[in-house]
Amino acid sequence: MGISEEEWKRLQKALDWPGPDQEITQLNQSTSPVHSTFSIVGLKESYKVGENISVTITARDHNKNLKRYGGDFFKAKLFNSKLKASVYGEVVDHCNGTYSVALLLPWEGQAQVYVRLEHSSEVVQILKKYRESSFPRSHYNGYFEGPGPNKTRISEVVQCNLKWGADGGWSKGDCCCEYKDIKTGTVWQCERPKKLSCDNLVHHSRGDLETPLNPFEKQIFTKNLASVAITGDTQIINVLPNTTGIGTMERCRSGMTTPVVPAGFYLKDVWKSFVCNTQKFSSSQMGNCLKNKIVYLMGDSTTRQWFEYLERKVPDIKRMDLHTPPACGPLMAVGLKNNIIVHWRPHGVPLRFTKMLITDLHYISNEIDEIAGGPHAVVVFTIFAHLAYHPITFYVHEVAKIRQSVVALLSRAPDRHHQVWKHCRI
Repeated sequence: MGISEEEWKRLQKALDWPGPDQEITQLNQSTSPVHSTFSIVGLKESYKVGENISVTITARDHNKNLKRYGGDFFKAKLFNSKLKASVYGEVVDHCNGTYSVALLLPWEGQAQVYVRLEHSSEVVQILKKYRESSFPRSHYNGYFEGPGPNKTRISEVVQCNLKWGADGGWSKGDCCCEYKDIKTGTVWQCERPKKLSCDNLVHHSRGDLETPLNPFEKQIFTKNLASVAITGDTQIINVLPNTTGIGTMERCRSGMTTPVVPAGFYLKDVWKSFVCNTQKFSSSQMGNCLKNKIVYLMGDSTTRQWFEYLERKVPDIKRMDLHTPPACGPLMAVGLKNNIIVHWRPHGVPLRFTKMLITDLHYISNEIDEIAGGPHAVVVFTIFAHLAYHPITFYVHEVAKIRQSVVALLSRAPDRHHQVWKHCRI
């Protein structure tokens, strides 16, 4: 996977999640969002900005019995709809059916607690089982085209998928065309077309989704049991100003350590970091900030939305017509006044996009290897959503390759101040 055994063990420990201590065979034994509750511990008449409140979550099954083990995926936050404010807290699992949350009060005014059951511990275990499985949940299409005019050209559409794992992955034997990326080692397989050669693969698109769930697992996965708010204390929390504030923060810079939860909060729909002094940029400030910059956006629809946002907000930015699909790219925008160039392209397969040229799908690590770097270069990438249907070891492999390329980029130009923004999740 491109990482050491020690690092893989650390990742496994970070991914470890408590689970049922017995096999669950009936739906009513799973966690019920209807019967689970939360309560605020020692609620006071008022608090000051920077103080914490404590919340206890109690999980029960569909028979109203207290759960004896942990592993439920709860989310807890404070919010104020009028102020457009919210902050999440870290949920601590006591592995006995109870959970505790410390919620920071970062704004002046009022707040309420909101707790949601994202997935029961039983569902989490099912997700974990298939996360580590090579079951082909996501299918893809490969479009093969022969030479000649469009009307008479031979074309074939076949199934494609990732080849990964000790069992050889999606398909067996000499059934398929294989396309191996030399630098990353990733192998893509397509069923061998009947009339055309493997060299005739031209387009790629998403295919069907296949569920591996058995009938009982489908019951537990019903929509009314996932991402559901649970009942609890709805009292208004009054937060008074604090003259000492939360603390002085330094200017945001690369390399700063960011906590998992909470990394910051929203107030008036603006994100405020707990780590450093964030700034909200006006359109003109965006143009000045990006002046003389080449921005390389890579990944999925997340970074494409960044591209579209910059296109709308940065003055003088205009999209160039590259004769590519607007949702699939690649895309490019140019600002002549401030000498700004913004690129966006999707990452390599697997990718669940509509039909597009296979040659336009490049692995992020390979793209970074082609960048010379320098103070004018800004690299932004996101990778996780389209890999969620495949084994987590493949995701680790892809992220490790990207890390190697980032390190190499910084190494070949050590005196230059590169800016690398990443968005990758496990």
